[in-house]
Amino acid sequence: METRKLGRQGLTVSALGLGCMGMSEFYAGRDDAESEATLLHALDRGITFFDTADAYGPGRNEELVGRVLNPHRAKLVLATKFGLVRDPNNPQARGVNGRPEYVKQACEASLQRLGMDVIDLYYLHRVDPKTPIEDTVGAMAELVKAGKVRFLGLSEVNADTLRRACAVHPITALQSEYSLWSRDPEDGVLQACRELGVGFVPYSPLGRGFLTGQIKRFEDLAEDDYRRHSPRFQGENFQRNLKLVEHIDRLARQKQCSPAQLALAWVLSRGQDVVPIPGTKRRKYLDDNLGALEVKLTPQDLKDIEAIAPPGIAAGERYPASMQGLTQSNTSASKEAR
Repeated sequence: METRKLGRQGLTVSALGLGCMGMSEFYAGRDDAESEATLLHALDRGITFFDTADAYGPGRNEELVGRVLNPHRAKLVLATKFGLVRDPNNPQARGVNGRPEYVKQACEASLQRLGMDVIDLYYLHRVDPKTPIEDTVGAMAELVKAGKVRFLGLSEVNADTLRRACAVHPITALQSEYSLWSRDPEDGVLQACRELGVGFVPYSPLGRGFLTGQIKRFEDLAEDDYRRHSPRFQGENFQRNLKLVEHIDRLARQKQCSPAQLALAWVLSRGQDVVPIPGTKRRKYLDDNLGALEVKLTPQDLKDIEAIAPPGIAAGERYPASMQGLTQSNTSASKEAR
């Protein structure tokens, strides 16, 4: 398995990671037995980078990942996140909490669920607009000093916030959505990562499964699949986005690979400091995703892909309004409290 370095602090991971969110929630068809088999299969195939969060489940995903992977702890890099708060009385509601006193509380709770004594990469899931990023990262840095956390990360922040955070403590990785239909990080964030020596971890590099070509109709999504609430999966947006998938499928056939492999190969081609974490709970899709590492894109391939998937090609917002408001603009100045 090819490896890549995240940041300048010495963290090395497999070139492709595994996003574990869907094993516990959001995507229909929870199957713990298959999820456990997929986690172990990922280890067997050379994946060392696993991503979870306290908000997934909520909590159940950390418990699942910890239970399965703990016996193999020395072989892997475990990333989890905090700061996105769920309301137990309203599963659809989301809040954020980056207060310093909450940082330690959240970390201790994650360590207990994971059954581990240290978290390799600890992300702030979403920025708390009521708490200066300096205060949140300062509290996270205390976790590093205490030996509870090895490296720090941020998720869905703009370049200004990233710079302010790095002034407090080295940030090893920034995680944001990035794919052929979500290219927002190219508008300042990727440049800031490279200026500051921060690795970049794209989540949803397959457009929440849309870019695989497996979803043909809105009705293909189960009633409890959260993608039914995503603007890009609805109405006219769905039909317009299918056109992009058709173009990806055509290019994939020319490369003799699957659409998922082509889409992942493009993300992997963005730089040696880029480590995508496609999510899956099934071994067959994991194997297909790993095939992307064998797809070599030529300069002409990249031109052809750029022609069919330029920035802004996707129809619809990335998230429903309630979640979109929790992400920072990539170019606007931070609106956090100073």
